[in-house]
Parts: sequence; structure tokens; C-alpha cells
Amino acid sequence: MSDRIIPLARLWIVALALTLLSGCSPGNQQAALEAAVQQLQDNLEAKRSSAVVEQLHPEFRAQQQYDSQWAKRTMLGLFLRFNNVKVIALSKSSTLDPTSTTKGYTEAQVAVTGAEGLIPDSANAYSVKLEWWLEGSEWKLARIDWK
Repeated sequence: MSDRIIPLARLWIVALALTLLSGCSPGNQQAALEAAVQQLQDNLEAKRSSAVVEQLHPEFRAQQQYDSQWAKRTMLGLFLRFNNVKVIALSKSSTLDPTSTTKGYTEAQVAVTGAEGLIPDSANAYSVKLEWWLEGSEWKLARIDWK
């Protein structure tokens, strides 16, 4: 993987993790969204790339250009490089779209660390925006952007 892809991978993982940290009736939909965000973070930290891919909407896009295959390749490269991956949400907020019952959003400030052992070899902070689409009864990550 190129040096450019690794930082993008970390950002993508951080954004996904933050989304999982946030989270029927509007109250139940909000709780389901927050549970999806937490599940995403758990899957990333457990290095379960197939479970993360299952949480992606079929029309998933990262940074308005990368698809789910890119996400899968990026995660695999990151997980091979680092034994331990942590996503730390410094702040997060998830909301339901007031004009649509099938969209939700998560904004977060996250730190992503990667380590060969116990001490992180790499740490980066990101501002992440996630857009979730309700498909059936499950929230699927459709869009993710980060700075």
C-alpha cells in the first residue's frame, strides 16, 4: 500500500468507528442508529473487515469516490500492517434527518491509532461525517467523508 493510502485507511476507519459510537419511533430509530455506530467501531477494532463490509450500503462512497471494494482493500492493508487498531471518539453526535425517515447522520472527532504491540506506532486525528441509510430495519453506512 502506498503511503497515501494508509492515512486514508486510518481516516476511513476512524470515521466508521465514530459512526458506530453515536446511534420504529424516532427514539427507537435513534437508538438503532447509535447501535449501528457502536457495532461499526467494535468491528473495526476487532479487525472484522467482512462484518464492516456488511454494514456498508450497496451504494457506499467514501470521500465521494471510493466504493466498498476500496474500503475492503484498505482495511485489509491496515489490519495487516497493525496488530492493534483503536478508534477513540473524542466527540460524536448522531441525528436523524428531519425530512426523511430513512437517513441519519453522525459527526465525530476521532483519533485512530495503530500498533504492532502495546504502544501505538501511529496516531491521527480526524473530523468525520457519516451518512446512514435505513435499509429494511438496518442502518447501512452510505457515505463517509473526513478531514
